[in-house]
Amino acid sequence: MLSLLATFALACLVFLSKPCAREMRLFLSTLCQELALALLGFLAGFRLLGGVGAATAATEDAMPLMPSFKRKRAAAAVVETAAEETGEPSVLDLPELTIECILARLPPAELRNMAAVCRSMRERCRADHLWERHMSEKWGGVLGHAAREEWRTYLASASETGGAAGCSLGGGGGGGGSGRHRKWLAALSCVCPVVSWMRPRADGGGGGGKSAGPVLDDSVMSCYLSMESGKFWFPAQVYNREHGHVGFMMSCYDAELSYDFHTDTFRARYPPHGRRTVVLEDGVQWDRVRAPPVNTHAHDLHVSDCLHELRPGDNIEIQWRRNKEFPYGWWYGVVGHLESCDGSEHFCRCHLSDTVVLEFNQYTPGSRWRQALVNRKDHREEGNEGDGFYGGIRKLRSKDEISKWRQLWPTDILE
Repeated sequence: MLSLLATFALACLVFLSKPCAREMRLFLSTLCQELALALLGFLAGFRLLGGVGAATAATEDAMPLMPSFKRKRAAAAVVETAAEETGEPSVLDLPELTIECILARLPPAELRNMAAVCRSMRERCRADHLWERHMSEKWGGVLGHAAREEWRTYLASASETGGAAGCSLGGGGGGGGSGRHRKWLAALSCVCPVVSWMRPRADGGGGGGKSAGPVLDDSVMSCYLSMESGKFWFPAQVYNREHGHVGFMMSCYDAELSYDFHTDTFRARYPPHGRRTVVLEDGVQWDRVRAPPVNTHAHDLHVSDCLHELRPGDNIEIQWRRNKEFPYGWWYGVVGHLESCDGSEHFCRCHLSDTVVLEFNQYTPGSRWRQALVNRKDHREEGNEGDGFYGGIRKLRSKDEISKWRQLWPTDILE
């Protein structure tokens, strides 16, 4: 607080000089607002030390990772003021390697908050290597190649519409006045650290009383926070779509997903097909979401590269769609024995036949969905309007993939 009052006194003295009066009027107006915010932050910090702030924090409805810009500036003022008045050493006095080790152990919420302490910590806390581990741990299982491409498109679109551009302070004034204002703020930021928070940011924060959203740039931190905020819809796949609708049991369909941090679930948006419009599903749990295992569009036939090696007992996924207007979904099945084979392990020759038997044992024996035959040498899309169309096949080689399908097995045999 002493540094703020000293800065204010210095500004008043400079204000008396006639050549810079116009610039200083604009600056002093902004500085008064900052002084009020800093005072509120100091009082808030005093309450926190007295044990009162915990109850207040518990009632806040804001997302932990997305504090408002004003709250971050007040918190920064508390840190700066406490350091000046107590004379205690700052974390910035630690060796660089020690600071790196501390930051590497912070969870995402604390790392984001740490970035609001000062400009030096902001640069450190935005480093990609600190966020790559968090990105992999939380989103690695649901982000595939298509999602990364969509993120690049999302950034480009935001850049074209001005979503990632900075804004002038106060939301008004001409270009020349705004430029002189920025020069004054830059010059005085070295005298009062809090003034540095008044400078324009890349995410457009600091005006209009709105909460600051994640900075849109190509950093890992930006991607993580955009995912966490739920503003970025990304392509993925959902098991047993539409709340486990019986018609989609043991299948996995493409969808666009948005994360809901309040419930730690996803909202799925399925593309329209036939006469159906876009279908929305809320509350999709993490265990029903995966990154697409192949880079094949939902309306394209997947090129099967495993037909020559399929043997009875192998676990597979096969594309299937109701008709030509529908997108493909991936359906779980196993390779079975030919009707002429007794299933003996030592005498089975099914792998030498051109016909491959696919079994979908989630359906009752005798059901038209129970079994399908495909040609090993020349398999393309096979089927008709009555039974649907079977497309490309991929062999499941991962125990985790096979285990996931078995966890989704229905409690009752399907008709």
